[in-house]
Amino acid sequence: MVFDLDMIRDFYTNFLYKIENIRNVIDHPMTYSEKILYSHLGINEIKKTENNFAFKNLRDKYYMDFLPDRIVMQDATAQMTLLQFMQTKKNKTFVPTSIHCDHLISAKDGSDLDLKNAIEKNEEIYNFLKSASYKYGIDFWNPGSGIIHQVILENYAFPGGMIIGTDSHTPNAGGLGMLAMGIGGSEAAEVMAGSLLELKFPKIIGINLIGKMNGWTSSKDVILKLSGMIGVSGAKNHIIEYFGEGVNNISCVGKATICNMGAEIGATASIFPYDIKMKDFLDKNGRNKISIMSEKIKDFLKADPEVYQNPYHYYDRVIEINLNILEPYINGPFTPDKATPISKMKEEAIKNNWPTKIEVGLIGSCTNSSYEDFSKAISIIQQAKEKKLKINSEYMVSPGSKKVYSLMKEVGFISIFKNIGAQIFSNACGPCIGQWVRKGNKTNEKNTIVHTFNRNFSSRNDGNPKTHAFIASPEIVTALVFSGDLTFDPRKDMLKNEIGEYVKFDEPKSLKIPFKIFSSKELGYENFPKKNIENLSVTIKKNSKRLQILSPFLSWDGNDLLNIRLLIKTKGKCTTDHISMAGSWLKYRGHLEKISENLLMGAINAFNYEKNKIKNIITGTYSSVYDVAKFYKSKNIQTLIVGENNYGEGSSREHAAMEPRFLGVRIVLVQSFSRIHETNLKKQGVLAVTFLNSNDYYKIQEEDLIHFYTKNMRPGKNIEVELFHKNGYKEKIIVQHSYNEKQIQWFKAGSSLNFITK
Repeated sequence: MVFDLDMIRDFYTNFLYKIENIRNVIDHPMTYSEKILYSHLGINEIKKTENNFAFKNLRDKYYMDFLPDRIVMQDATAQMTLLQFMQTKKNKTFVPTSIHCDHLISAKDGSDLDLKNAIEKNEEIYNFLKSASYKYGIDFWNPGSGIIHQVILENYAFPGGMIIGTDSHTPNAGGLGMLAMGIGGSEAAEVMAGSLLELKFPKIIGINLIGKMNGWTSSKDVILKLSGMIGVSGAKNHIIEYFGEGVNNISCVGKATICNMGAEIGATASIFPYDIKMKDFLDKNGRNKISIMSEKIKDFLKADPEVYQNPYHYYDRVIEINLNILEPYINGPFTPDKATPISKMKEEAIKNNWPTKIEVGLIGSCTNSSYEDFSKAISIIQQAKEKKLKINSEYMVSPGSKKVYSLMKEVGFISIFKNIGAQIFSNACGPCIGQWVRKGNKTNEKNTIVHTFNRNFSSRNDGNPKTHAFIASPEIVTALVFSGDLTFDPRKDMLKNEIGEYVKFDEPKSLKIPFKIFSSKELGYENFPKKNIENLSVTIKKNSKRLQILSPFLSWDGNDLLNIRLLIKTKGKCTTDHISMAGSWLKYRGHLEKISENLLMGAINAFNYEKNKIKNIITGTYSSVYDVAKFYKSKNIQTLIVGENNYGEGSSREHAAMEPRFLGVRIVLVQSFSRIHETNLKKQGVLAVTFLNSNDYYKIQEEDLIHFYTKNMRPGKNIEVELFHKNGYKEKIIVQHSYNEKQIQWFKAGSSLNFITK
């Protein structure tokens, strides 16, 4: 079965026509990203902005409306998205949509038992998602079918298309030439209901890849190096577009790995131009009908020639990476942009006092979950067997999809992994998102793990804040597992084998992918009958502890926001993991009241440097963030959260915006926001503002009473704020916002959903 074949055929039929229409009003050659963006503009959007189509005028200035080709959701975010969609009273999704059950499966005892336990434990959630899918015409992928982004790459992604997803790593599909963006659940619900996607037209960074990767260097090292070059927020409000001779030597899944981790540097999306590697991937996944159509317009599925001839003129920034000299990287700990070339790891480990004994190595996740990724690991394992080496760390494997697992099992990879002592987990996210029941790990014990995942925030994988998690490619992680030492460099270092000889690994090899066609049922897709669905109901148990029907948030009364109390002033990195933890809390993703109990429990209080311990100004006592917020809400006291740079970095989870809104937080004031989180706050009716002078962060005191003069709020107009300190001293600061006219209407209505349903 080829999904969306008719839709894709229609898209390609109209693509060139749309591009030519754009050329009638645009005055410059186009990047590939621009071609896709312009071809997905909403009706009348071109005419409305015709006078602004001058070169680069749109970028990072204008909000525009787009109509994506598909919406994708994983099971954790799909719950709240569907609950919001149900408020719109629509009978069917306006845009093709799919749900993928990959987040609620714990990694503990192995694939079969873990999957069985997940289905039993989450039966209520799966029934809800399945019944909603049936009723609203949504594609449903059962638990065990695979990680959303690998399944999308195999079955839905197509060159030139636009996809949005309620997961920050949706850009993975850029590896197949698709413009793919992570969004919040409320945005998805609105587009599902027929609204267009509002997006500030992004700037574009061009990454010129020259040369060819060799030796131990892999596609993962491209993005690990880039993250070290520009940092976790260096690509905010940008699309990253790759080009150059080096592009042609990277496989489709390698490109997907690079695009996937663009989320770690704040990119709206990442994308590669169409090439023969993409055709090969489409063909090998039984989608040659799509590759035939792509081939016919392949010269248009890339930037115009003039762009490549003079990239500095057409991209907002150009960065060059020489693949000939790129070496493997190991990034971490605690942040994905701390990039260390493997040759420098010994020096860095000593300098930073990192534990060098590797306790566990993990490969898989949505970033490196393809057959090709595992085949490179297998090539290391086969060498190790020949060289009489044994693993010196625990080793765990998470396949990306049922297709990948089936192919691996058929050619003997699964047996090879098991024979060296590896544990095979389900085709799911598992350890990457904190769904790892790590055995034998003591809380708060300093230790090191290495993995192929995309994020390594404190406590993310196993709940232990002292676990030092490092990110590397599958082949490097596998080699490190045999050494058991973080400072081991497989390019030059030798290992002592079972018979006392010193041996050295050869370069890893990628093994040929076997071709096999699977039915959609074999892959885990649920085939729903298409008739008589009008009167179906969505399954939600009465008094459920996992699901809760939403009530609309209250609208703004139009007055200044006065007498605001500080809830918490956070210190340092405050990601969505800190604001709304995953792991064991995932089971409450459909119950706003219950999941709100985890609000900011991972954040550091700037006044006492402790987690989840803040002062209740009314009682004078200290308690959890949730308890204090709940108390203030009961007293009708509106509150404020203050943070530092890139607040809300990480996952797209809108719960990090909905929880504070539910508990009475009206304003979040920070030095800077992560893109998705800022949008999520706006969507939920929270006033998201930044300090005009970032040093004003230090003026906010624990017991301040604060006035925000918002009555005359309008686009581009700063907001005056008055601080009333406990000692009687008053001072004023200025904050700024990025709300446009429509977004101010969201704030007035209480949320964007209130606005579209009123």
